[in-house]
Amino acid sequence: MLYLIELWESVRDFIAAGGDVLYVVAVALFLMWAFMIERFWYLASVYPKLRDEIISNWDAREDTTSWYAHRIRDTWISQASEGLGTRMLLIKTLVAMCPLIGLLGTVTGMIGVFETMAAQGTSNPRLMAAGISMATIPTMAGMVAALSGVFFSSRLEAKVKIAREKLVDALPHH
Repeated sequence: MLYLIELWESVRDFIAAGGDVLYVVAVALFLMWAFMIERFWYLASVYPKLRDEIISNWDAREDTTSWYAHRIRDTWISQASEGLGTRMLLIKTLVAMCPLIGLLGTVTGMIGVFETMAAQGTSNPRLMAAGISMATIPTMAGMVAALSGVFFSSRLEAKVKIAREKLVDALPHH
């Protein structure tokens, strides 16, 4: 329990040093990871059942060679692909937004530095240090958030592409 209190105090100090923009970075990071975890769960548990159902429906069909049968096949593949691709664009957008949110923190931090310089002059570097810290920490946090998402979203995208290709291959196109 003491560890959690110390951890929370460290997080609170980090946010105080980086400014309120870090809350926005944290929300974007949370949403990005929630959507990625949901997509990995979908690929691991929901999609295999859907894929097996589509394959068994295709195998149960007597007609798999007519134009009509091919349109049914294409429709099933399209529906499965739509389910696979759900929220992928949103995940990529959140990954791309994290550094931009961090840059917003940089701008607000630098505005604080300039306000301090205008009010107090440039002779006291300690007064400017808080603003400079507030300018650099959000950028770093945004970049770390984005980097954590880049690898896993790329991996997720590759899994979606492979799953779609395997479904296309599993439904013979006579």
